[in-house]
Amino acid sequence: MKYRQLGDTGYSISEVSLGTWQLGGKWGAPFDQADADATLEEAYKHGVNFFDTADGYQGGASEKTVGAFVKKHPDVHYTTKIGRKEEPLSLEHFTPAALRRYVDDSLRNMGTDSLDIVLLHCPPMQTYYNPEMFATLDALKTEGKIKHYGVSVERVEEAIKALDYGVSVIEIIFNMFRLRPAELFFKLAKEHKVGILARVPLASGLLSGKMTADTKFAATDQRTNNRHGELFDKGETFSGVDFLTGVAAADELKQRLHTDNLAGTALRYILMYDAVSAVIPGASNPTQIERNTVASDLAPLSHEQMGIVRDVYDEKIKNPVHYLW
Repeated sequence: MKYRQLGDTGYSISEVSLGTWQLGGKWGAPFDQADADATLEEAYKHGVNFFDTADGYQGGASEKTVGAFVKKHPDVHYTTKIGRKEEPLSLEHFTPAALRRYVDDSLRNMGTDSLDIVLLHCPPMQTYYNPEMFATLDALKTEGKIKHYGVSVERVEEAIKALDYGVSVIEIIFNMFRLRPAELFFKLAKEHKVGILARVPLASGLLSGKMTADTKFAATDQRTNNRHGELFDKGETFSGVDFLTGVAAADELKQRLHTDNLAGTALRYILMYDAVSAVIPGASNPTQIERNTVASDLAPLSHEQMGIVRDVYDEKIKNPVHYLW
């Protein structure tokens, strides 16, 4: 495992870290505490020292599990995201009073008196035009309840606007099917010394290379019930790519890149960008950890391979995805 600096936090984190949305309960399946604990321990054995959670994941069970894990392994760091555990999502969830309440809830869940990094969890665009929100985060930092803060975003424009404030970390969708962040945002983030966490790195499994046109998902699976943004932004599911288009593009990538390990190659592709501090694939059980972490040891993609990814994106994915997020 290799490590990179996370913005101005002072944290050196594993370039392949772990997102815990699926922790102990894959794609809508019931939460399994034993699987969750074992997955975190397996990740740690493979050199993972950074974890991304949220107050709404598994009704708070993810935060509690990560918090207990951190107590056992005080050398690890984490983000937790706040603001989306109450539905339906509205601006009322992103007010100074709400932020303070959410932070206090997360402190209790994680069993600590200070949170490593707090991210606003995909807030509405209007939030970025309310300086009082970020002043509240500054106050929470001064009070010692949080050490650093940032945002998790849906759109590049939101990420760029967030740079107006004192953010240390920005979490954004970036993968072979979502290339726009690399055009301008990465450059600006480096100039501001802001760390980037690449989320949804495998496009909800499309970039695993294992899906076919006949792949079916459970009724409770987000990939079934959020295809068109029924639950939250449609850009989350399959990175906003039409499923059959994504399957065809993934097959073409496997063929043209001459790989049977598209998932590892897709993660390694993201790490080719030095603006990225870490990629945060999810894992629902310990067996998936090695599949993810091996990406840190793969050879860099060649100039030709990087061009192939761009060509497939331009030919199959760019319109309309590029212009929406």
